[in-house]
Amino acid sequence: MTPVVATIQVERPAAEVFAYATDPTRFAEWQKGVVDGHLDNPSSPEIGTKCVTTRRIGFADRPITSELVHIDPPRTWRIRGIDGPIRATVDVAVEPQDNARSILTISIDFEGHGIGKILVPLVVVPEARREMPGNLEELKRRVEISPTT
Repeated sequence: MTPVVATIQVERPAAEVFAYATDPTRFAEWQKGVVDGHLDNPSSPEIGTKCVTTRRIGFADRPITSELVHIDPPRTWRIRGIDGPIRATVDVAVEPQDNARSILTISIDFEGHGIGKILVPLVVVPEARREMPGNLEELKRRVEISPTT
């Protein structure tokens, strides 16, 4: 399946954009449907660190566990879902344009297991395509108004 990809220019340095975009405790601020998030080792994220994101799906809050499989601050970050019927691989890339601007690209690829094989193409991917531009606009707004550093 083709990944869902969205890109936006943010008027902030790459380090600030990266710090905000990859902090699961901030996901609920800019990602529709997210109600909570955390890393199991927030002080020193490294390959193998677990990321738990709780999403509102229907009328229930469902935790989704991912594993950090790549990190190269302030440029790239990747997590891969390890449980549930719908598992996402999320890539974050931040390209500095100068000392004050960055290009942020987020790519999400979904893998269905069990019922997820049906839900991914019919529901999940179309919903992600609708939500991603608005999510990145909200991230941009928040980072530009309130720098993270």
